[in-house]
Amino acid sequence: MIALLLVAAALTAADTQYVRRVDGIPVRDSAGANYRFPFLGGLDRPRPQLIDIDADGDLDLFLQEYTGWLQFFERDDSAGRMRYIWRTDRYADLPVGEWSRFVDADGDGDQDMFSEAPYSFIRWYRNDGSAARAQWVLGADSLRDPAGELIFADRQNIPQFGDLDCNSRLDLMLGRVDGSITRYEMPAGSGPASFKFLTDAFENIKIIGQTFGMPAGNFPSMHGANTMSIMDVDNDGDQDILWGDFFEAGLLWIVNDGTCELPQMRQEFVRFPPNDSVMTSGYNAPFAGDLDGDGDLDLLMGVLGGAFNPVQTARENLYRFEQAAPGQWELRTRRLLDGIDLGTETVTALSDLDGDGDLDLVVGSKLDSGTKAGSLTLFTNEGSATQPSFRETGKLDVETGYQMAPAFGDLDGDGDPDLLLGSWRDQVAWYRNEGGMKFTMADSAAFKLSRGSHASPTLGDLDGDGDLDVVVGENSGEVGWFRNVGGKSAPKFELVSDTIGGVTPHRRSAPRLVDIDADGDLDIVTGDEAGELALYRNVGSATEFRFQRDSTWSVRATPFAAPAFGDIDGDGDLDILSGGASGGVVFHEAR
Repeated sequence: MIALLLVAAALTAADTQYVRRVDGIPVRDSAGANYRFPFLGGLDRPRPQLIDIDADGDLDLFLQEYTGWLQFFERDDSAGRMRYIWRTDRYADLPVGEWSRFVDADGDGDQDMFSEAPYSFIRWYRNDGSAARAQWVLGADSLRDPAGELIFADRQNIPQFGDLDCNSRLDLMLGRVDGSITRYEMPAGSGPASFKFLTDAFENIKIIGQTFGMPAGNFPSMHGANTMSIMDVDNDGDQDILWGDFFEAGLLWIVNDGTCELPQMRQEFVRFPPNDSVMTSGYNAPFAGDLDGDGDLDLLMGVLGGAFNPVQTARENLYRFEQAAPGQWELRTRRLLDGIDLGTETVTALSDLDGDGDLDLVVGSKLDSGTKAGSLTLFTNEGSATQPSFRETGKLDVETGYQMAPAFGDLDGDGDPDLLLGSWRDQVAWYRNEGGMKFTMADSAAFKLSRGSHASPTLGDLDGDGDLDVVVGENSGEVGWFRNVGGKSAPKFELVSDTIGGVTPHRRSAPRLVDIDADGDLDIVTGDEAGELALYRNVGSATEFRFQRDSTWSVRATPFAAPAFGDIDGDGDLDILSGGASGGVVFHEAR
């Protein structure tokens, strides 16, 4: 049976290491173009920074996609073109909270860092290394003013640091949810742990989102979560501000009509770029830097998603603008880092759907970018069982739904993989494989959850009677099981229990039956909203299971992790392809 083939690879858990790879297997999109970062995991709300962290003369890329994560991409142009190399999802394991900002805060020539300290305060990390090799030390757990009062920064807003008035003292600019800007400045002679309050109404700026595209009178102008970038937009020698807001579909340019020493901010804002303003789903996060080395500023912009249907930017959300001529900003790409990205909250499944002896990949999604439903996207393995190469070849023709969670196994005994499909509802559908990638519904409710929703099923012979049973996760995190009392060719699933003893993942559980230690019985590996894959080893037998958490085994995936196991490269061990919150796929290679 196909489901059992996926779990039969010989593997000793204690000897296996899982290595995170963003590439390693070629993947092509539907047009045949190769992805540079196929298994990055998708992007929904990237917050970019451009920093030369290794002092080699080019700007490296840092991205924050999840709370507490800071992804690092090293710039490497040795091939004659701008190229980024993924190095880690958690740079230096720094707990960066909701946001981070690199800046030389103490004036010693290397980059320090400020970040959010839960909840809504500001940490300072001092770099005690060098410009080429950082060594991070906590300088202050919370910034304070000279009187010792804590500085509060709304955690949904991303502050900015910069020398706004060219006096060689660092300013701290905090956008507030009422559309105003609070300004602090580092006092002369003090260190980065202290900032003096200057004003709650910097230049009397009041930013009201224009709710672009909404019918007049149906959606009032509002203000909300925001971020900004301090930069010289028009090359006139003073500092302007670019502002992104939850209720603003574009970027607003706050023009400095004064000088660098005496800024005077214009009260009428200009949409950016002025020659061809960008419009997205809102809450746009800009960061400037000279990307192409031509001496002027270019711009990256992450789309975090605001009031204007963030589903539409679930794939295209990391923009690069080039300043082709002074003040002339041209959009070069909406996807600086390309990879599998199907919108949001993906679930993976591996099965030989075309019968050619290798594993194909199916990815279910919560909600496809630009649509009102999820789907099952097929990535056909056009390589081999030992040298895989995937290509996106279309959608499986199943009833549309929301939060699609596929599982494959031979349910009718005809030798090909059928489909169980969970969704946001409480019922799981069974589709019969008619051959040629055609699936027809055999039962819209092969079984129902007795409680909960967001069913995530997995198939395997849990009781050793020769047919496929179901273990299923759901919204609350509980993992239950249904015994197949119908047999190999006419499945009938009967609830045994809403819970399986010893299996205790977090919410949004995604269990997988897999013989992880090759001892002849099925273990359970779970993903969940926390993003850590956990192993519950079967310390019973193939007919009388008993599960126990193995605390020595853990794989760090992404939030809402939903894994699939299979020997993708034919080397005898089980690799992992996981779905996750941001709509992509994460690859862990077994070694």
